Amino acid sequence: MKNRYCIIMAGGIGSRFWPVSRTNRPKQFLDFFGTGHTLLQLTYDRFRKIIPPENIFIVTNEQYEGLVKQQIPDADDKHILLEPQRRNTAPCIAWAAYRIQSIDPEANIVVTPSDHLILKEDAFAECIDKGLEFVEKFPALLTLGVKPNRPETGYGYIQIGDESNGDINTVKTFTEKPNQELAEVFVESGEFFWNSGIFIWNVQTIIKAFQRYLPEVSARFESGIGKFNTSEEKEFIQENFPACQNISIDFGLMEKASNVFVLCADFGWADVGTWGSLYDISSKDKNGNVNQEGKSLIYESDNNIIAVPKDKLVVIEGLKNYIVADSDNVLLICRKDEEERIRQIVNDAKAKFGNEFI
Repeated sequence: MKNRYCIIMAGGIGSRFWPVSRTNRPKQFLDFFGTGHTLLQLTYDRFRKIIPPENIFIVTNEQYEGLVKQQIPDADDKHILLEPQRRNTAPCIAWAAYRIQSIDPEANIVVTPSDHLILKEDAFAECIDKGLEFVEKFPALLTLGVKPNRPETGYGYIQIGDESNGDINTVKTFTEKPNQELAEVFVESGEFFWNSGIFIWNVQTIIKAFQRYLPEVSARFESGIGKFNTSEEKEFIQENFPACQNISIDFGLMEKASNVFVLCADFGWADVGTWGSLYDISSKDKNGNVNQEGKSLIYESDNNIIAVPKDKLVVIEGLKNYIVADSDNVLLICRKDEEERIRQIVNDAKAKFGNEFI
């Protein structure tokens, strides 16, 4: 257990969940399921059962330092890595890897987003344990693949290769979000799994991968060796992190490396990344409507998701397949099948009105 570590990525804005998710309080800091726990708290609690709490690191934007400390009061300041600017997932993972290497050069690491739903916690723990044992023995970059139960167009997919070690296979290809027809082909083939965005690797393996495939990023952090986990680290990060390439770990590294494997499993996973994904995993009335919190009167309306404050009554009539979301000073009414436009809507609102509604 002592060589096992976890990196929780909690710095995103969550713009696809606007207007409920805002810049000052993104979705990972919200209680989406009415459990009394935010997505970040659920993630932290899930991993503290698997990884020693003193080995769990949370990477977030410096803007959210207060929120993280408020929601995870057990986390030591040294375990909260504050990004001075957003640079996507590759630089934040690199920073955390170099920090952990300075503490434990033999560390085996799980990297996870902070906004996933896991329904089968015991199966998930077994999966993580199996993955950590694998990367301890082999210099592999391991990702978790989830067996699809429907042709989902909102997730990326992983095609498994021919070589396997039990539930662990080589990766043949990564595929971005497919259209409906292609998603149906993927599911029918039995060769494609949802890309969970959860990774497992040894610290030396991931640093070597950065050195080979993202040398500009690794060079930045290599220049800081000796400063990590010291009083000099903060100043070094402030100077160097903003200069890192803005790139995802998938595109910058996983899709290029030759030592990528996938552990295929079924642990009740969902990426709570969009209104549509929240709709899919929420309980519905007889007409397929989801009502998040507020009071509602619904007439001749089907397959909608409604998210309004608890003290508000919403009345809808004649709506089919819509998102109705009311939060603070914004009301959004948008077709579910057009939700990919929400990011553009956020950009338009910012361009026209500044940050008032963002």
